[in-house]
Amino acid sequence: MKSEALPKRSQRRIRRSLFEAFLDACGDHGKSKVIVTDGDGKTFTYADLMRASFALSAPIKNATAADDTIGILLPTGAGAVISLLSIHAAGRTPAMLNFTAGIKNLKAAVKTAPLKTVITARKFVEIGGLSTLIEDLSEVVNIIYLEDLKEKLGLGGKIRAVLGPAFPKLFAPRSSADEAAIILFTSGTEGNPKGVVLTHSNILANIEQIEEHVQLEETDIFFNPLPTFHCYGLTAGTLWPIFSGHPVVLHPSPLQTKTIAKRIFKTRSTVLFATDTFLQQYMRASVDGGLSSLRIAVCGAERVREETRKTAEERFSFEVLEGYGVTECAPVLAANQPGDIRAGTIGKMLPGIETRLEPVPGLEDAGCLWVRGPNIMKGYISPDNPGQVIPLNEGWHDTGDVVSVDAEGYFVIRGRIKRFAKIGGEMVSLTVVENCAAALWPDHTHAAAIVPDPRRGEQIVLITDHPDPKRAELMRWAQTHGVPEISVPKKIVTVNSVPVLGTGKLDYVSVTKLAVKATAPKKTR
Repeated sequence: MKSEALPKRSQRRIRRSLFEAFLDACGDHGKSKVIVTDGDGKTFTYADLMRASFALSAPIKNATAADDTIGILLPTGAGAVISLLSIHAAGRTPAMLNFTAGIKNLKAAVKTAPLKTVITARKFVEIGGLSTLIEDLSEVVNIIYLEDLKEKLGLGGKIRAVLGPAFPKLFAPRSSADEAAIILFTSGTEGNPKGVVLTHSNILANIEQIEEHVQLEETDIFFNPLPTFHCYGLTAGTLWPIFSGHPVVLHPSPLQTKTIAKRIFKTRSTVLFATDTFLQQYMRASVDGGLSSLRIAVCGAERVREETRKTAEERFSFEVLEGYGVTECAPVLAANQPGDIRAGTIGKMLPGIETRLEPVPGLEDAGCLWVRGPNIMKGYISPDNPGQVIPLNEGWHDTGDVVSVDAEGYFVIRGRIKRFAKIGGEMVSLTVVENCAAALWPDHTHAAAIVPDPRRGEQIVLITDHPDPKRAELMRWAQTHGVPEISVPKKIVTVNSVPVLGTGKLDYVSVTKLAVKATAPKKTR
């Protein structure tokens, strides 16, 4: 199955480097235009970003080798944007590092890329309480601080800061659209994190695909609190608005719910990037009308609940678009569209994406989704072979997600292939389990996990922050809504808070540990 092709104009525009696309945006929209608002309210024009990028590229070049990949360990903000652009201006490749992943995963990422240098900021380390993490990380990589780079500009940096914006094509490196542009890392939930190599063309193609799929208005202002070490926060939430000329308000953490609600109101932002869980929190933290400037909220990483859409429409009059993507696809693959929201679906595939469904034993009306298109990664870097890109077979990528699709081309996510329990020979989706709990108890967060069962092979445990969840209530709800009894978890465990990753996704590794602990036989004295 193949979606409509990208327009020829878009096909031409993806044959550039990211830095060339940035320079073109500066020219197209005017260097004096304010394009980024940082977490502290400081604003940056295209000219500001251009000067800083050319200036810092000089000390970066001096401190690294021509073929180096350089890590970025920074929160969402102007610092991360300038670091990424500066690394590209220096002719190097950036790798985005997840500072919430823990030192083990960070060291694994450093080894996998591999990295010799990581850029961070003293202010960020101090505010984030990351001194110990940086100290441990410095054992395997050279740490460079943004504050020090500014002091080491030298004559070369000052010349580039002045002449670079005046003659950008003369000072910009020439990179092939098919070269590695950014390295991101998988979560490491199934072992050490793998490197995902995205080319310049991959990222620019996804931006063109999103722009064709979701029509913007000239007055749109973006608000992005999602991390730039996650592809969704990087491509859709940061690079898309900057390259398309729409001002973007960046926020360093999606967890600051009250502050974010106030900043959206203050900046009159119209397009918000979030997850369903975060959006629910922002709406609860906002007084009525507080998010009324929003036109749309684009949610990914998890299913959008009907309660979320209802609250957004009734209290604040904006639409919630559910999207779907994976890091390996730069990342967006499908999304609902303004005015065409099919609840329970992820909408249609973006232009230029080819799909096929591989059969899954035990499921007749769904299959495992494979995709191919201009936004699909160059390949993985395995921890076993650092720096070596393993290309895809004929360009096809296995998403690992089980989906179904209707006659009109709307896709429904049935769950991760690894998140199906086999109970008494039947396949049960953990996503269905979570959806049932969310429908019955919409004001709480729920996560399902699989644990061994001596009699039936596997059993399902539901972890929830509901203070008094009754299994009998969930059973009655399932029976009255046509959900098989087998989908009702055998055990429900209440916790103070359901574990969440820094990306906003549920932390299923921690959830599973809680489930295993809850079902472990009690030791007798």
